[in-house]
Amino acid sequence: MPAVDDRPFLYLKERTIPSLYLIIIALILGVSLIGIRVFGGPFKSMRGYGDLFFMGAAFLLLETRSITTFALLFGTTWLVNALVFTGVLLAVLAAIEVTQRIGRTISRKIILPALFGSLAIAFLIPNAALLGLPVPVRLVVATVLAFAPIFFANLLFTSRFKDAKNPTAAFAANLFGAMVGGCLEYLSLILGYQLLLVVAALLYLAAVLVGQRLMSREASAVG
Repeated sequence: MPAVDDRPFLYLKERTIPSLYLIIIALILGVSLIGIRVFGGPFKSMRGYGDLFFMGAAFLLLETRSITTFALLFGTTWLVNALVFTGVLLAVLAAIEVTQRIGRTISRKIILPALFGSLAIAFLIPNAALLGLPVPVRLVVATVLAFAPIFFANLLFTSRFKDAKNPTAAFAANLFGAMVGGCLEYLSLILGYQLLLVVAALLYLAAVLVGQRLMSREASAVG
């Protein structure tokens, strides 16, 4: 199968994840589970934070995809990788600052359309459409497409995490989700990098649905 920018794997003849990769992924997740159990507490305490698990998975999937996207657009260098990590941290910081300055939780009726809308726009604009742009313009457009979903996702995370009754368990669930999301990046070997945005959107959709169920359960318990 020919390699293309969306799936630049010259060493793979078919759309598959090699068995060695699957073994390494299983080992990574196994060690992560042990570490989270030791430092995060019992798994049953994390059951009430399933939405944070899915948010963590989607977040790191977007981050790892951004590294490859920027490498395709600007080259694989340490500077490009540094730009991606800086952009992710700035997007997270911006979300925290916005929440603090507003002084209240931003409504999900605003965050969710912005999040899924930014993911849809990023999906509909392929990397090839950016290659003909001048480098400064390409950098600006690529930055907005890559980090706008991360910004809105962190607004969603902040609004949820601040209400967590057990922050340690909440963070542990989110952290394990992030480990899973990092491993999900290997789905690009089958799907290509553009479709990873669809996977991220599905993870955020799962987070929203699970979160609504958990909030309904808590409201019923209080009532």
